Amino acid sequence: MASPMRSLLTDPARYLQSFRLFLVNSTEHQSMREFMERQLPAVIASIGNGKSTINVLSVGGGAGEIDLLILSKVQARYPGVTINNDVIEPSADQISKYKERVAETSNLENVKFTWHEETAYEYESRMNAEKKSKKWDFIHMIQMLYYVKDVPATIRYFHSLLEAQAKLLIILVSGSSGWETLWRKYGSSLPLEDLCTYVSSEDIKRILDSAGLKYHLHELPSHMDITSCFIEGNEDGELLLDFLTETCEFSKTAPPELKRQVMEELRKPECSEKRDGKVLFNNSLSVIVIEP
Repeated sequence: MASPMRSLLTDPARYLQSFRLFLVNSTEHQSMREFMERQLPAVIASIGNGKSTINVLSVGGGAGEIDLLILSKVQARYPGVTINNDVIEPSADQISKYKERVAETSNLENVKFTWHEETAYEYESRMNAEKKSKKWDFIHMIQMLYYVKDVPATIRYFHSLLEAQAKLLIILVSGSSGWETLWRKYGSSLPLEDLCTYVSSEDIKRILDSAGLKYHLHELPSHMDITSCFIEGNEDGELLLDFLTETCEFSKTAPPELKRQVMEELRKPECSEKRDGKVLFNNSLSVIVIEP
């Protein structure tokens, strides 16, 4: 009998609901913000040298929280310079949140925003069809490489669009995170279909090494409070479980044995730590900065 489990990405509304809850329950954006405040200025220190316009490409920009922080750092480094910020984002809902955020943010007079409601692959195909190969001074791909079909090809393509002093910045889960343990063990039992693949910084390092690309790696500690996942029938807990397993209604549709094993795994020290009566899942991230 075929499993009734289906990928969370087949239900975009529930995916967004669970993703937003993940952001509330985790230090994900806090960790990224700290990196952007402390380390990003050095990364972008020479991307716009001698330029009157700086071109930034955000691949999978989501609702723009981190994008706007990145832009503020580019503005601080190159005051008054015009910035073209193009955003590739397949979710119309996320784009509309992004536009609202831009409308509420001051000091963006010198930034020109262009949104492309499409996937990274659709963007690449369209550019190839139009025989365009626009170059960029900074490209970032934050937490989006799970959703592309061919990770090495995607990195190769966007890397080929870098200007001479540009940088490509990738953020995704660390090989030392709980995701690594959970997904290496149970990924094959979960309904990813073609919509999602599990990749961590370990995979990206291998890809970059074999392509002979130069890069720097930064580790960002982060955690997610998953205490509610262990309260039977708790709605937030069920949404977080969906996010962890990328499965729609995991607690209702997973075979009982798989559910039992996953719940047990989530409590293990390889995945989580117990602190002040809470179960905190290891959500560590890696930032990979790739040279042109």
